[in-house]
Amino acid sequence: MAMRRTAGAAVTAVALLAVGAGTCLTPASAAPAPKAAGSCEVLAPGASAVAERAVRAACEQIGVWYTWGGGHGPQPGPTYGQVDPSDPDSAHDPERLGFDCSGLVRYAYARAAGGDPLAGNAYHQFNSPQVQQRFAAAEGTAPLLPGDLLAWGSGGSIHHIAIYLGAGKMVEARESGTRITVSDVRLGGDYAGAVRIAAAPASGTFSTWGTDVWTHTEPSTGSPRVHRFPGPTTVRIDCQKHAESVTAEGYTNDAWSYLPEYGAWITNIYIKGPAWLDGVRTCP
Repeated sequence: MAMRRTAGAAVTAVALLAVGAGTCLTPASAAPAPKAAGSCEVLAPGASAVAERAVRAACEQIGVWYTWGGGHGPQPGPTYGQVDPSDPDSAHDPERLGFDCSGLVRYAYARAAGGDPLAGNAYHQFNSPQVQQRFAAAEGTAPLLPGDLLAWGSGGSIHHIAIYLGAGKMVEARESGTRITVSDVRLGGDYAGAVRIAAAPASGTFSTWGTDVWTHTEPSTGSPRVHRFPGPTTVRIDCQKHAESVTAEGYTNDAWSYLPEYGAWITNIYIKGPAWLDGVRTCP
């Protein structure tokens, strides 16, 4: 694949071991010409201070490699990538320090807001409890502000996410063999819409811990699985209840929490906090 032109600051953060994340590929035939690094900035008024800081943090990474799974270490920041079995262009990703699409979004908002509010892959970010407002694909870019997250996917699946700059532009970590760049927003294909991230943490938010943690349709490990959290992820908990007792990771607990954004239950063993969460109501 031809190399895109790069510029801007190189990543200076310490490398961390990458863990898996969602694929961030888009059809090669839709690739626009990359923009100069100087155009990566807040290009419209009206965004929150946090959103503007997120844009600037992402823009500082212009020229850094896309790496599949990059940016999903224990803390936000660049990591060496992994080989994507479905993409031959990812063969060198384990040698490249950088981000995939959701890794870049995670890093930008961690820098902007503090903490780690958008851990997880593109799907988790698009459905995060930190989402303040949603915009349908049919609305285009008209209602969007810098810092909004644009997403691509269909059938409830999200495979790519990028940060809006304003003026029809976005900054993205797009695919293996390329570097973080500014692109024209792509509204065709499977563009799924956009979300605006709240400037302050949503009420009732907690963080999961552990890797490859599944949620379930009912508060029972025997019920069907719903979503997998590949690593620590911020979630909103509506209520909790005593149900099936679970033993895992050296703990035993019968408390389960309901996650409204996912329509699913998770054992409190994998929620950071006490066995019975403070300030969370009991489910009816």
